[in-house]
Amino acid sequence: MGKKNKNKKKKVNPKKERYAKFRKDQPSTMTFTLPDLTPEQQKQRQEDDRNIGLFWRYNKPRPVSKGIGAKKKKR
Repeated sequence: MGKKNKNKKKKVNPKKERYAKFRKDQPSTMTFTLPDLTPEQQKQRQEDDRNIGLFWRYNKPRPVSKGIGAKKKKR
């Protein structure tokens, strides 16, 4: 194997260079802060969370049945 020339320039992808102007620099991490809630809004949110929790506790999604055709093929 031959030695690599460190001074050699890298090949530039012309397509990448052409469309670089359309790419936007995006931050790597998103900053997200919740707004401050009044005590009344906090109570409402806690109640909503509790109701959603109860809903999912008693209304679990049903497993998908295989259907009639799958039962016939089994025999």
